[in-house]
Amino acid sequence: MERNEPCWCGSGKKYKKCHMPIDEKIQLHADHGEIVPSRAILKTPAQIEMIRKSADLNTAVLDEVAKHIRIGMSTAEIDEIVYRFTTEHGGIPAPLNYQGFPKSVCTSLNNEICHGIPDENIMIQDGDIINVDVSTILNGYFSDASRMFKMGNVSERAERLVRVTEECVQRGLAAAKPWGHLGDIADAINTHAQANGYSVVEEIGGHGIGLEFHEDPFVSYVTPKGSEMLLVPGMMFTIEPMINEGSPDFFVDEDNDWTVYTIDDGLSAQIEYMVLVKEDGVEVLTK
Repeated sequence: MERNEPCWCGSGKKYKKCHMPIDEKIQLHADHGEIVPSRAILKTPAQIEMIRKSADLNTAVLDEVAKHIRIGMSTAEIDEIVYRFTTEHGGIPAPLNYQGFPKSVCTSLNNEICHGIPDENIMIQDGDIINVDVSTILNGYFSDASRMFKMGNVSERAERLVRVTEECVQRGLAAAKPWGHLGDIADAINTHAQANGYSVVEEIGGHGIGLEFHEDPFVSYVTPKGSEMLLVPGMMFTIEPMINEGSPDFFVDEDNDWTVYTIDDGLSAQIEYMVLVKEDGVEVLTK
């Protein structure tokens, strides 16, 4: 930052660094009518250190899935890999029994937007795209991330959807700045998705994480730039837009009350990063 530029905190001070206490910075934005985080949302250095360890395990679990996922295996086998690897390394799969969810991981194929339940009768086929969403508890601290896997000879439309979804996440990440706003991330994601002819699911979004599985704030990916909660150092949340080939609308499986499907049977893709807002930028903890 040049000496004649205002600092990120929005105080307008023409200093190379702003040494205003964080509570004063937050209050400054609150006085301007902005949505600001409570102190409870901001993680302490000690908490961040423990959450990093959970995040490292979460990444290792996804790496383990990436080593073994293959055409012809059932999604139940993915669940077994996640449960075994997580527990062998001292962790607990966060989805297991969470609000009645019966498995250790979410596996969402093709037209499933999210919350797909692993099943021994659901086999991965050539041409499938599948989201594997892993969440981990380690020593009481939570982490979360998901990846898209392209299985075999995927269609050009599926290939493009996954690529644009990755681009959306990267653009959202690039737009995330301390003392910016969650809406900056949403605008970057939604603008790129729409420019490529896709839609962003509106009613399901990201979330705060670290001390609980799902914390405030709710992270929308369709709100305007400059809107939503202020991004303050110590905040931790997920960037995980769900990008649909067609309509952003969906329905939930009536039988299991979990799996979310596209309303028009179009393809859907999701990639999830977990990020930490710092004084000098935003750090990716899991992906």
